Amino acid sequence: MSGHSKWSTIKREKGAKDAARGAVFTKLGNAIAIAARAGTDPETNFALRLAIDKAKAANMPHANIQRAVDRIKDKAADLQEVLYEGYGPGGVAILVEVATDNINRTYPEVRLAFSKHGGNIAEKGAVVFQFARKGYLRVRASGDDFMLEAIDAGAEDVQEDNGESDVYTADADLAKVRDALKAAGYEITEAELTYVPGNTIEITDKDTAGKIMRLMDALEACDDVSNTHVNFDIDESLLD
Repeated sequence: MSGHSKWSTIKREKGAKDAARGAVFTKLGNAIAIAARAGTDPETNFALRLAIDKAKAANMPHANIQRAVDRIKDKAADLQEVLYEGYGPGGVAILVEVATDNINRTYPEVRLAFSKHGGNIAEKGAVVFQFARKGYLRVRASGDDFMLEAIDAGAEDVQEDNGESDVYTADADLAKVRDALKAAGYEITEAELTYVPGNTIEITDKDTAGKIMRLMDALEACDDVSNTHVNFDIDESLLD
């Protein structure tokens, strides 16, 4: 299985900086509001529990989290989840998850980000087939013993990265594996449903790398964009 690309590491570092500025609270609030549609109790609604945990990790105040949950009672907050598909410079594949209450506002913003930075929006289904829907966990653990324990818990794949591990599961098994590893005492720093590419494109040209990163920054800057998924690897030395 192709794992999270280096874009995930870059995005993780960028997300930490954005969280410090409070710039991610709108995105996190939208994710909580959408998850709360299936129930406002995080003990029985795993998607809501994931969304709240992510918000807490970004130091989102409890009052903001509660307001986001309470939005389910406000019928005016009619958020929709939409997946846009597109291609960027170098032919890289990009999936863009959005949560919006106004498609007529959001779609032009996403389309402009693509067109302004050398990419284009694709027809529905033209890109997503290159990805598989998976559960993903980032765990502060590594080594053979942890790998065996994760596999026993139901993980499909474990990849070590700088003393931590990326754990992949079937999408339906994310909750089971997360709870089993937490019960075993492991610290989980990320947990989400994601799209994992079947194959990755290695970007080795500095100019192309710069164009791709400008596109990704433009997409991430859209308030309605909740997540992005890609099939490229970029050596961070090209971004200096």
